Amino acid sequence: MKSTTKTLLASLVFAAGSQVALADNILVVMSDEDHLKLKGTDVYETGFYLNELMQPVKMFLDAGHDLTFATPNGLAPTVDVLSDNVMFFGNDEKSMAEHKALLEKLKITDKENSPVISLSRVEQIGYDKFDAVYVPGGHAPMNDLLTDKQMGALLTDFHNNQKVTALVCHGPIALISTLPNAQAFVQSLEAGKSPTTPKDWIYNGYKVTAFSNGEEEASKGWLGGGEMKFYPQDALNVAGATFNVGADLWYPNVVTDRELITGQNPASAVAVATEILNKLQK
Repeated sequence: MKSTTKTLLASLVFAAGSQVALADNILVVMSDEDHLKLKGTDVYETGFYLNELMQPVKMFLDAGHDLTFATPNGLAPTVDVLSDNVMFFGNDEKSMAEHKALLEKLKITDKENSPVISLSRVEQIGYDKFDAVYVPGGHAPMNDLLTDKQMGALLTDFHNNQKVTALVCHGPIALISTLPNAQAFVQSLEAGKSPTTPKDWIYNGYKVTAFSNGEEEASKGWLGGGEMKFYPQDALNVAGATFNVGADLWYPNVVTDRELITGQNPASAVAVATEILNKLQK
């Protein structure tokens, strides 16, 4: 009787497979930092970009997926105040309001009640429990994700298992964390030197994009007169990736190479999320 019941249940699940999809668990990784150290003693207050986090998050939830939020130390992340602007939502006030309301509902930035966990906890749960990882931008990842060893371990596991790995804007700088000498590599860039291109980088030869040098130069005024120590485009090029820049600055540009999906700028967030959802359906 038990065997018959199991067979019947299995048949029902198989028959409904085209109609009922099992939810995937998407891991969203952000920076703990609320600032970026610039050249000299200048500091730029930053965090994650509102639309880069919340547009994909809403799309993932609307598609029925489960989400887990993490930062290196499990601290509630910070919204970059410059991203609290309707222009990043296609000048649609209603859309922006809906995304901000969802952010408040999820309590992601709530210092006391945030659901965010640490990357150590992610490792304890098991990387195999996650089907995709998404890293939004804002300048904050340039302060910690690019050298975080646990970030590197997570991305390496996803690479080895060819699992969906997506990053947008300044988020792709986190790929540098997978270098065997990430700390020394970044220190060399910060000192204005050109590190030796590593031979054994897992993303060597991958086609990628990120916030481009042209966009960095065009948005220098946002830094209040300060200057970044180096740009993501240069770092990824030196590391061994093949960098792709869209035909026009500020417009959506998404590059997919094997398991890796990268978006160039804030305008690319929706297209990156769409690509993630498409890959999870396959």
